Amino acid sequence: MRKTIWWFSRALLVATTGLLLMSVPNAASAQQRRVVVIESVPVFDPFFPYPYPYPPGYVVRNYGYVKLKMHGRDASVYVDGGYAVRTKKNKEFALRPGNHDIELRDNDGRTFFRERVAVMVGETTKVDVPS
Repeated sequence: MRKTIWWFSRALLVATTGLLLMSVPNAASAQQRRVVVIESVPVFDPFFPYPYPYPPGYVVRNYGYVKLKMHGRDASVYVDGGYAVRTKKNKEFALRPGNHDIELRDNDGRTFFRERVAVMVGETTKVDVPS
């Protein structure tokens, strides 16, 4: 009788622990990572080979451009919640067409500018950032 009760209590303990673990969301699945695909603006240079593995003109036919007009401020650009580029390196970049949330953050990670922009294929959307 004691062995039966002992096995029953162990089975109940294992079942309860399993149910508790299944009900708690996994930390890895709770965090959603966003992947943002940006492309550099192609520059015509006869001495440098085409930098993309795509055929020439692919970016122009399938992407739109966002150009940031900034006045002497260095910032990190976040597109749709994901890190995209530093403005010191590149103030114009290509994005897939559609609506995108653009955030600019300073070196401390504080957001100082946020705007939703519409990107159209082959068009340049200019964003004027106040100083």
